[in-house]
Amino acid sequence: MRVYLARALERSGYEVVAVATGTEALPHIASDRFDLLLTDIVMPEMDGIELAQHAASVAPDMRIMFITGFAAVTLKAGKAVPQAKVLSKPFHLRDLVLEVERMFGSESLTGLN
Repeated sequence: MRVYLARALERSGYEVVAVATGTEALPHIASDRFDLLLTDIVMPEMDGIELAQHAASVAPDMRIMFITGFAAVTLKAGKAVPQAKVLSKPFHLRDLVLEVERMFGSESLTGLN
């Protein structure tokens, strides 16, 4: 799924750094500037909520979008990171791009997925 999401965003003109786990994302967040963190909530090693909380502490201006297929997890994410957008699975790639565009308007974007 990560490859499809990254490709859809790249085709829409966004720069994307795609990684497999939250742990793998940490050094990127520490060393680079990103406008958006796009993460699944349920992941091995470090879940997306933990990753988003870490990202918010390192880069408070970074916007956060969660994707999930679990309604209960959506509620947890909303409480843990209230400013985050949650996109529920299943969704069409076009929906993802539209949600990102809504978050940023016409701004330039580099994102971590």
